[in-house]
Amino acid sequence: MSHPKATLNFEYHPLDDLRTDQRWSTWSAVVKGAHGPEPRPDWVVTDDGAVDTELGVLKTGKEADVFLLERAVPGCSARTSILAAKRYRSSEHRQFHRDAGYVEGRRVRRSRDTRAMAKSTSYGRQVASGQWAQQEFAALTTLWSAGVPVPYPVQIDGTEILMEFIEVDGAAAPRLAQTRPSHDLLISYFEQLRGAMGVLARHGWAHGDLSPYNILVQGGRLVIIDLPQVLDIVGNPNGVDFLLRDCRNVCRWFVARGLDVDPEALLAELLAEAW
Repeated sequence: MSHPKATLNFEYHPLDDLRTDQRWSTWSAVVKGAHGPEPRPDWVVTDDGAVDTELGVLKTGKEADVFLLERAVPGCSARTSILAAKRYRSSEHRQFHRDAGYVEGRRVRRSRDTRAMAKSTSYGRQVASGQWAQQEFAALTTLWSAGVPVPYPVQIDGTEILMEFIEVDGAAAPRLAQTRPSHDLLISYFEQLRGAMGVLARHGWAHGDLSPYNILVQGGRLVIIDLPQVLDIVGNPNGVDFLLRDCRNVCRWFVARGLDVDPEALLAELLAEAW
């Protein structure tokens, strides 16, 4: 009797070479702990055979640029997702102009890294870049798990974070500053924002740079973005000042559109949550 394996036939179908705007998915290449939290959304593509394709630039900034990226399994339209790829810049091209105030109270495990960042050496700037990325990924992970409306963090690989692309009808969701909501919607938006800031406060955090320009509007839902500078309200000596600035920035926008809100009252409410 012939061996069962003798009846098996294998066919090899080589894939086309990847284009310059493509790479193999880095999902399986990242280290342990570099994937987003469970339960993972169904749209996250984890297949080793997936290909990442650059689709263009979403946003440029002083510390990082955000690109639109498609992660898809070739020949399987059901295994496709569109992601935002946030890439912190190399030491030669970035400007971490706000480091000193934001990082007070943070711990750096290696004294060499602390000294290098203090001296702003090339290595120190590289360490700082990685720390900003890690800080944002950790904040997104914690806040998403706590139910705060933030993009789902898919993975982190060095200084690149892949996260959920917040869209409306296939296009990037508008910033809150670009919208003209009705009075009823204004009330809803403020309550959503107050609730999200309250969850941050219960974790002992302030966003640190919150404004209508880093809050997206997806239908009637707000989504908070740009979280690398999240800071410890208690551990950072300027923590309460940063929190007050967040309150003033967002309340000013709502007041200008006819909603009677008080930044000092919001601050008091958030501090009560924190303590």
